[in-house]
Amino acid sequence: MHARLTAEGLAAVRPDAAVVSVRAPSPDAAVRWAADCRTEGLSVGCFRPPSVPDGVSRLRLTARADLSEADIERAVRVITAVRPC
Repeated sequence: MHARLTAEGLAAVRPDAAVVSVRAPSPDAAVRWAADCRTEGLSVGCFRPPSVPDGVSRLRLTARADLSEADIERAVRVITAVRPC
């Protein structure tokens, strides 16, 4: 998932485990981005101040063993399609 997200130009952090975080441009953008993903049927986490330091608002994506390649491709398509400008 990390490689696909970065190939789409997103600032995804290389994961040490099953969680991939993707930097959002602002706290408000992170909230809107997560909501837009949910509207498309994709559940993602959203972290923004005060739970994280200023300047590090992110989406949090958790990969699971039961996700197929098609599931991952769809997730990348949705995240990319609704990303904030």
